[in-house]
Amino acid sequence: MTLAQLHYTSAPPGPDGSGFRFTAVSAGVPQGLLREAEQFIGYEPPRDCPARPDAEQLKSFPKAFSFSELSDGGRLLSRSVYTGADYTGRWGNFHAHALHLPPGARLPDGALPITAWESPRWADTTPADGRPGSVDRFEPSGLLRREGLVAFAASRAAWLAPFFADLRAVAQDPGAGQIVLVEHDSADVAQWIALACTVLPREQAHRLTFTTYTRRPQQARQQIVGAVPSSERIVQDHRYRVHDCTGRPPSEPVADTWAEVCARIWTAGRPDLFRDSGDGLGPLAVAALAAGVGLRSDARAAAARWAAGQVLPEATLSALVAGLCQVGADDDEPAALATLLERLDGQVPTAVSAPLAAQVLASAVLGGGPVPALRPGSLTPQAHAELARRLAPALRSGIADAGQPSDGRPLALLRIADLLDVDCQDLLPELAGRLARALVDVAPDERSAVTEEHPVGHPARRAPETVEAPPPRFETAALLDAVREHPALRIALFGSLDALAAADPPGAARALAGSGLPVGLQTGFPHLRMCVAAEPGGDRLARFHGMLRTAGVSPHADTAVLRTALHLVWAGVLPTGQEASLLLNELGSDLHQAAGTRDVLIEAALAAPPDDPDVPDLAVDLLRSFSTELRPAERPALLLLEFAGLLGTSGEGENWVAHVLTLRDGTTEPVPDTVMQRVCDALAERLLDTSTPESELYALARSGEPRLLAAYERAARSSRVGDRLRVVPSYVAACYCAWSAYSGTHPAWDETSSALLTKVLRPIVKALPAEDVAAVEAALGRAGRGKLDAFRGWNRPGALGRLAGRLSGRGKRVEPGTAWPGDLEPPYRGGR
Repeated sequence: MTLAQLHYTSAPPGPDGSGFRFTAVSAGVPQGLLREAEQFIGYEPPRDCPARPDAEQLKSFPKAFSFSELSDGGRLLSRSVYTGADYTGRWGNFHAHALHLPPGARLPDGALPITAWESPRWADTTPADGRPGSVDRFEPSGLLRREGLVAFAASRAAWLAPFFADLRAVAQDPGAGQIVLVEHDSADVAQWIALACTVLPREQAHRLTFTTYTRRPQQARQQIVGAVPSSERIVQDHRYRVHDCTGRPPSEPVADTWAEVCARIWTAGRPDLFRDSGDGLGPLAVAALAAGVGLRSDARAAAARWAAGQVLPEATLSALVAGLCQVGADDDEPAALATLLERLDGQVPTAVSAPLAAQVLASAVLGGGPVPALRPGSLTPQAHAELARRLAPALRSGIADAGQPSDGRPLALLRIADLLDVDCQDLLPELAGRLARALVDVAPDERSAVTEEHPVGHPARRAPETVEAPPPRFETAALLDAVREHPALRIALFGSLDALAAADPPGAARALAGSGLPVGLQTGFPHLRMCVAAEPGGDRLARFHGMLRTAGVSPHADTAVLRTALHLVWAGVLPTGQEASLLLNELGSDLHQAAGTRDVLIEAALAAPPDDPDVPDLAVDLLRSFSTELRPAERPALLLLEFAGLLGTSGEGENWVAHVLTLRDGTTEPVPDTVMQRVCDALAERLLDTSTPESELYALARSGEPRLLAAYERAARSSRVGDRLRVVPSYVAACYCAWSAYSGTHPAWDETSSALLTKVLRPIVKALPAEDVAAVEAALGRAGRGKLDAFRGWNRPGALGRLAGRLSGRGKRVEPGTAWPGDLEPPYRGGR
């Protein structure tokens, strides 16, 4: 393809006029192209050049070698030189020789435009016949040879990285502005452009527009604009990226890693690496490191990341690893090197990857970074010995560092110490203690949700907690590996955990649930075994015996085992009366006394709810088993529980009310409310029986004891009593006699009895059929004429009945209370 040529200068008058005009143009070039080209080929000499230079001085004038983009998408490659005086003798003439490259066209042989700098094909004068000759190739000038460019790059080392950073921005984004290069010689600008075209991808290099000289940089349209110190100065404008190579070199570091790599490659004299490495930072950095070019840490990290995803020749890998291991690492390089090592370890010969493994390991241990997981064969014997000598102090210090989470870095360093045969046995007990404390010290919000196992429990204690395997905060995988690999660590850790488990069995069980600790690898440690094996649900006594079997130690040999098993099964709750009795009778009082579980059994009795029927029997067992060990406050309470079980039997004796009050008042500490409620309820039910001696009822009335009277009223208002009153007339008579007796004995009794007559007995009597009322009167008649007359007066309707009701307490204002089962009216005084 023949490229159109243009010649432009000041010429004598001709068909196209005189002055500056096109003096030779290839055929077929349109006028519009000529008018547009005229804007790019002008030339103004520098202000500081001689006004009337001689032939030798003309050679020092800058040459404007330009590659410009045209509006039609084509390109104009031009060379403008100052020629001095024109045909009239007037100074200021220049000659421009240009080639038009249509859209998509390139120079012959695909040469880059900058390679045509000072080619012999450029003319300084118009052809004599006015016809441009054909150009089939451009012979490059010697200025742009490799040796010259390498020397030039070395002389401009300080400007290279900033220039390449701006070059990349401008080449990738046409709106990123223009680069202005200030040099004394336009040939130096041409060398800058040659450097730029070498580092850019080939396609971008072909599109890069430039001019080696202009007097007015702000009017230039090219991407790279050359200027001399006397050119118009660029005001502060973000559109222009000025690099003044005639002044002080820049000192600020360049953040663009690619630009930094390009600069180092040029200063290392290896521009061939740009040709062989392809596009992108990763392959370029790999090529540089493999060639022995030292790079910055971020570039080495980029090389390592890219190489980790490639299949590279062994020779390249060896050279790359050597380059990566030359200097220390910082920032993100260790992570990138570790990624590369993970990719190479075991996939290439150890001789290739061992230096990288040593570098990554040393960086991690000494720099505090993540510790890699190396295979035993990852290091050569020489690297193994050198690392052991170099890293031993840091390994021991890191393992003993109490400031680190024990399940993290110390365990990883212990693994490396084993790999390097560094002796750390003396550090294992202390590490095991920290591991054990960390294992069982799990925050409450990190435990699994608790669920209620049994509704019976101490009202003053928390609800029971059962453990589902919680998602642990602790890194158990690394710990389990270490426990399996280190017998000494395993023994020390299990010992520490066993002690913690004995001190707080439920807490240890919660923390260790689902941990997978291999307790089967080591004998002994009964408390730990029970905590690891603890499971919720099921029959508690069966679980308790299973715990003792899991411990592998008889509680008679180690009484603490009993305490641990009991606290694990009844975590947060107390045994029921039946469970506590079985525990006491099966194991014996001496064992419970030695194990410190006696108080649990006693508390199970004292805190038991009133509906547990086995508690009185438990109290009997406790009084018999611990007759001399009971504290002063415990014995009266247990005696009260025992008495509650005796009421209604042949062993109840006499003086029930006095007996209860004597036991209650015979201790310096209050009797537990649960105990008093049970005995008061039992006594109240007994007093409502038809076989109750009058002396016992009189003792109740005379005592005025609020809790006893409240329990008596509750029992009288119960559905059991109400149902009996409706069907047993003799019971109605007995209750009337009891509740109308002993008036004035005690105000509290008067209130209670009056309320029962009015609110309980009267509604029932009014609803009784006539024959039942007659049966009631017959029963009262047998008790005495006075009782019968009083009942009839109390039950008579009308004014006399109302008067009798008032005399018997009916009509008194009663505070409303909560309804009770079987009540016909709200309980008097709340029933309490």
